[in-house]
Amino acid sequence: MIAIASPQWQRANQHYLFTAIRRVQVLLQCHLAPNDDGSKAITECERQLEAIATDWADLTSPSALEHLCQRFQLSSFERNVVLLCAGVELEPQLKLLCTQAQPDLKHGAPTFGLAGQLFEHCHWEAFTPGAPLRRWQLLEVGAGSLLMALPLRISEMVLHYLMGIRQLDERLMGVIEPLESTSILTPSQQDLANKIALLWESSPADKILPVVQLCGEEGITKQAIAVQACRQLQMTPYRLSGHALPTATSDLYQLIQLWERESTLNTSVLVLDLDHHHDHDGAREGAIACFLDSMTSPLIVLNRDRSAPRQRLTITFNVQKPTPAEQLTLWHYVLPSLNGFAESLTSQFNLNASTIESVSVQATSLCDKLSSLSENNTDDPSSNRNNVLSSQHAMNHQLWHLCRSQARPQLDDLAQRIEAGETWEDLVLPEAQCTTLHNVVAHVRQRALVYNTWGFAQKGQRGLGISALFSGMSGTGKTMAAGVLAQELNLDLYRIDLSSVVSKYIGETEKNLRRVFDAAESGGVILLFDEADSLFGKRSDVKDSHDRYANMEVSYLLQRMESYRGLAILTSNLPDSIDVAFMRRIRFIVRFPFPEYSDRIQIWQHIFPDLTPTDGLNLKKLAKLNIAGGNIRNIALNAAFLAAENRQPVMMSHLLRSAQSEYAKLGRQLTDSEVKGWID
Repeated sequence: MIAIASPQWQRANQHYLFTAIRRVQVLLQCHLAPNDDGSKAITECERQLEAIATDWADLTSPSALEHLCQRFQLSSFERNVVLLCAGVELEPQLKLLCTQAQPDLKHGAPTFGLAGQLFEHCHWEAFTPGAPLRRWQLLEVGAGSLLMALPLRISEMVLHYLMGIRQLDERLMGVIEPLESTSILTPSQQDLANKIALLWESSPADKILPVVQLCGEEGITKQAIAVQACRQLQMTPYRLSGHALPTATSDLYQLIQLWERESTLNTSVLVLDLDHHHDHDGAREGAIACFLDSMTSPLIVLNRDRSAPRQRLTITFNVQKPTPAEQLTLWHYVLPSLNGFAESLTSQFNLNASTIESVSVQATSLCDKLSSLSENNTDDPSSNRNNVLSSQHAMNHQLWHLCRSQARPQLDDLAQRIEAGETWEDLVLPEAQCTTLHNVVAHVRQRALVYNTWGFAQKGQRGLGISALFSGMSGTGKTMAAGVLAQELNLDLYRIDLSSVVSKYIGETEKNLRRVFDAAESGGVILLFDEADSLFGKRSDVKDSHDRYANMEVSYLLQRMESYRGLAILTSNLPDSIDVAFMRRIRFIVRFPFPEYSDRIQIWQHIFPDLTPTDGLNLKKLAKLNIAGGNIRNIALNAAFLAAENRQPVMMSHLLRSAQSEYAKLGRQLTDSEVKGWID
């Protein structure tokens, strides 16, 4: 790759090019006037070329012309053909001489026939499609009936290159783009870049380099590793999206030829990005396969999953997020003032380097404010200390919010994000169940300390996932409890839409489950599998292929539940239908009982918001309704609408009408003992 840098090189390069073209022009003049002695002019041109070549020793790179000839292994005759076509573009006099030399041709452009008459060592192979001039499209061959009379034109990209300007072919623009990255690489990721560079450096010079495949969910990180490996090899990376690959065979091979020329000439590396490609388009799948098999230049493929083996040797590396220790180091690097809060962020959020860097940029203003408060000496040291602590708390809160927002998974088609607003006061449960829920919170908050600092994770990764089963009748508070946990932990709560996850097609359920868990990993969100009996049911005896694949779905889910670093909550109205293997692996089981009379009084006490106007409500009489908390909420909400319609506060009469409606939904009748004395 030539160094397009110093003005000294640019001047020398253009001087060399125009002198070489001048020599071709003299040869053409001698061809037109054979009686004239042009030997002196030719000798002078050759002397000048030798002088320039001697002076070139002080420059770091060869001329563009010589580099072109070396890279494509051009013969002296092919070199002169390139100079002839370049000279027509750069020297108007040469264009006129070509027209005079070929009076029978109307186009007046250089031809293979003219080149064969002008230059020594002419060989027929130079005219064939497989020879460098045509294979690499250094020259564009026009239309016509006779090969030797076809008009020749130098490729515009090659012409720019000879002038010392690196320019991507315009037919590649909009399809292939330069790949740049400023992302920080952790030591483990830098090690991958080193391995790629070493792999290519140690490959035999006469062998095609193996394809490097980077797999995993970390798209930005994979690009950063590819860029770093190319930098170490002094190669230039370009990105091509799998969606941009043409499916027509002719267009595909045109793209391959153009890129192979670019790669050979400029030592460029193509990074084929298949991260967002889905294998539902047969034509595009075929185009990708053909592209991978036909390419011979250096190639890096970014893929979520390992692709099938291809004809060309492929070496695969798995790219992971930074380890917890590396994330902690990154937090301290980008925000040194975090102190102990960095451990909390690392414990909860599994972020890559670029996301951590992005969050730190957004938090810079708060850091600046904290620094200014720390440096501001006041007469009241305690007041200054309180201001610093307040600013530190505000920064920590903002950082948590930013991390939560950045790590929020894209699960719109498979899950619903629930805005949790419930508090512990809203949850009416026996003491034993409340204690278990508080234990769940403690496990989520302290997992980094126990797993990493205290070394439990070093004993093995199995069983580190935190899972809970909430069982009980509908309306007993299972979903509300999940909301309370989300509110307490300040995390997002996602209810998984089982109708979208479970598929009748073999293998699709596992793919959907993988999407759910992979997307949720980065933010440690709480996953709520509501009414999970259908998904977590008991495995059956294998009687046919459907039973076998259904059992595989359950087994896959067991595996992911054990390794998921966040909190997964299952709710079920029929806990006995849950597979026994799940029950063994679930860390917490909370049984939500049907509320007793005293429990229902507490539920009614907290069911109406403080802003809701009420009048004459008798909670003890309301608690005689033998229903669960979910039904109580429905009755309260419907009564509020009835009262609002009449511009009245919520009264017992509204609650009676609402209770009658709710009981009708349940297929039950209100008894006299339940509503006696509600209305005088």
